[in-house]
Amino acid sequence: MALVLNEEQEMLRDSARGFLEDKAPVAALRKLRDDNNPDGFSRDLWAEMAEMGWAGILVDEEYGGADFGFVGAGVLAEEMGRTLTASPFLSTSVLAATALKKAGNEAQKQEHLSNIATGSALFALAVDETRKHAPANTAMSAEKHGNGFRLSGNKTFVADGHVADKIIVAARSAGAAGETDGITLFMVDAKANGVSVERTSMVDSRNSARIKFDNVEATGDDVLGDVDGGYMALEGILNAGRAGLAAEMSGSSQQSFQMTVDYLKERKQFGTEIGAFQALQHRAAHLYSEIELVKSAVLKALQELDENYGMAGAICSLAKAKAGEVAKLASQEAVQMHGGIGMTDEYDIGFYMKRIRVAQEMFGDTAFHADRLAQMRGY
Repeated sequence: MALVLNEEQEMLRDSARGFLEDKAPVAALRKLRDDNNPDGFSRDLWAEMAEMGWAGILVDEEYGGADFGFVGAGVLAEEMGRTLTASPFLSTSVLAATALKKAGNEAQKQEHLSNIATGSALFALAVDETRKHAPANTAMSAEKHGNGFRLSGNKTFVADGHVADKIIVAARSAGAAGETDGITLFMVDAKANGVSVERTSMVDSRNSARIKFDNVEATGDDVLGDVDGGYMALEGILNAGRAGLAAEMSGSSQQSFQMTVDYLKERKQFGTEIGAFQALQHRAAHLYSEIELVKSAVLKALQELDENYGMAGAICSLAKAKAGEVAKLASQEAVQMHGGIGMTDEYDIGFYMKRIRVAQEMFGDTAFHADRLAQMRGY
């Protein structure tokens, strides 16, 4: 498949860009931070996104969604990355929608997918338990109790966990930490007895959460997919999130680069625009080439999720690793080429650096995915 958007996807991109530049510029994120908004995003803006069909971008039409596929979701994520839009899009519309579509039974789809599409329900995915991403190291216990389970353990860095109505959580129903067998996915009510949520303000002005599960009751109806066999389903969900984050970082890289080029054309030193200096031209040219590579890798990962979901792990890891590496470079180069003012809070470029740093770590940094690719290839 050609690495270009089709006409409908281009129209989605253009409409999204106009909407977000108008409704969700970086100034909106700055205001959320300065006001210490308890949600970390605008619910009014999220309602508008839902009305436009964005909340249900991956949801099948029979459940009220747009069914625009992973490429469509990536287009939106990329545009959100350009303006650093804070929203529950990744956690609810990408991760939860993918989990329900790929691992949920018909009753679960009927109950929850329509709520995702209308924007009336928010979800969070709780996976990691330590400071580094390692889904196979899940240690949180899911002890069998009667006809159900009791969940006990802690999860950290749960995006949108503080506002979620439902939490999709990975727990160990068999085996030991480090084993892929024995992991089960559960969908529990965020207000269930034994669930404690602590909001965490992140460096990127977004919110995450630490969640404690203390003998939380879960029934068989709360299980997503197979008992003890949830790891492959979890990997598929994470791959969707990794591709979504890669698309977001691609958008952030492109915008950081554009802001930097604009500054190079405006700032004067020694009577001439600094963009005329060959050393800066070389750095800008190198960064442009790297960003173009990222755009291709990200689009390929999204296409593969649409066309060959179960085999998309390798390209999703490649896209996440490359996007994280280049986005970090783009933000660092932007700050450096802006000079001293790049380090000040009044300039937006610092917001890009902070968001990129968090997105780079989420669901695995460059080293994690390089190692994952090496294992896939038997090195």
